[in-house]
Amino acid sequence: MSSECIFCKIANKEIPSNLIYEDENVVAFNDLNPQAPVHFLVIPKKHYASLNEIDTNETFAQIFSAIPKITKKLNIKEYRTVINTGESAGQTVFHIHVHVMAGRNFTWPAG
Repeated sequence: MSSECIFCKIANKEIPSNLIYEDENVVAFNDLNPQAPVHFLVIPKKHYASLNEIDTNETFAQIFSAIPKITKKLNIKEYRTVINTGESAGQTVFHIHVHVMAGRNFTWPAG
């Protein structure tokens, strides 16, 4: 855990948040700046600054096995997942997180 990381504080319940999902390894909560009608983040409880720091397949499995559980719970069948890695790629909080967005049509490039 990083003592300065806002996502670590959310995962450890030091900052109140309406979690939409939690298990022993990950939490999910709504994005504060939604880019779609449904926009939530899935984060590991263990701190990794970015995708570049993840060193085990187990962490990927924990994150990506949670996403279908959450979308099923929310009755979402189609959605976009995004991971920004690094500042120039749009990462603003340096704790790996997967954006899950739904409820509108998406185009490519992302917009």
